[in-house]
Amino acid sequence: MDGKNILLIISGGIAAVKVPDLIRKLSQNGAHVTPVLTESGAQFVTQLSIAALARSKVYTDLFSLTDEIEMGHIELSRSADLILVVPATAHLMAKMAHGMADDLASTLLLATDTPVMVAPSMNVRMWDHPATQRNLTTMQKDGVQVIGPNEGEMACGEFGFGRMAEVAEIVQAVEDYFQSGPLLGRHILVTSGPTHEPIDPVRYLANRSSGAQGTALAQALRDLGARVSFVTGPADAPAPTGVEVYRVQTAQEMLAVVQNLLPVDVAVFAAAVADWRVDVTQEQKIKKHLSGALPILNFLENPDILLTISQHSLRPKLVVGFAAETENLVVNAKEKRLRKGCDWIVANDVTRATGIMGGTNNTVTVIDEHGAEAWADMPKTDVARRLAQRIAGALI
Repeated sequence: MDGKNILLIISGGIAAVKVPDLIRKLSQNGAHVTPVLTESGAQFVTQLSIAALARSKVYTDLFSLTDEIEMGHIELSRSADLILVVPATAHLMAKMAHGMADDLASTLLLATDTPVMVAPSMNVRMWDHPATQRNLTTMQKDGVQVIGPNEGEMACGEFGFGRMAEVAEIVQAVEDYFQSGPLLGRHILVTSGPTHEPIDPVRYLANRSSGAQGTALAQALRDLGARVSFVTGPADAPAPTGVEVYRVQTAQEMLAVVQNLLPVDVAVFAAAVADWRVDVTQEQKIKKHLSGALPILNFLENPDILLTISQHSLRPKLVVGFAAETENLVVNAKEKRLRKGCDWIVANDVTRATGIMGGTNNTVTVIDEHGAEAWADMPKTDVARRLAQRIAGALI
């Protein structure tokens, strides 16, 4: 779980006293834990102790204006790789099953599209009650994963099912979750960011790509179990954790690294590679002439990485290219797919008015042999998750 972001919701039950140890164990395994403490949970553990162990702010209030500015509840619910509810009381499970959202915890659980895992904890009579069992069935049908509960002696003195799973069991369940997925055992290569083609020691040719979409895609593929090799130019977006990172500057360097990584199952070329480079890189800074004479730069065409890999003897089973267009989006993208010999093209309109270059959202059209599929405008993280799922489906 190295580098994984876990949103930990702590509800009110005596088993909450085990949460500090859980946070410690998750952190030791490399996870970053963001705690959400319910009002009833705060009766068993303190906000200060949880914050100290998690080394993170503890979120408590749905209507905190400061939190809404810094990290709105929608973003908080979707920025995690996993939402973990420990302990999950009968009350909170009932709210989850019926879609109630009257506090921060329940609102996060209703607003999220992130996988949810719960560790129930309650009195044996409460666990056995038909209402709780109906709620459990509903939650499981909604895709919620359940850890435990165990059979044993409870704090109330009764014996039976309802005792929360031990910390080691919860940690193991989280580890198993992150080690599974439809892309487990697959090796996927993703290129990202711009390339910088040097002119002299201080100048270069580049573009406005931030690398955000490629980074999000690498994370989404990682979360589906893939081994990801991430080849990135000098991007603004930080490289994701939990993947193999290869940093390059130029198109020629990127091609060399990509070829060395073959064979792979899938190659996704999200990088905005510069089309040209200068024929000679000056060793000294080019000076401005007092006469006003302009320097003359001779350009060479850069290697076509997408075309090269599409025609390679070690061609991946699935090759996906990206097309940044400013006009005739679908027509140009379809022509590019045929010209490059790749399987899919993910096309977007990068005219300045769209704000896609350097922005947080993207509007893409996926082109394959069957035609064009237009996706609605959505955050780049959502585009990445949807594209990762599509890739996983193509490999089945």
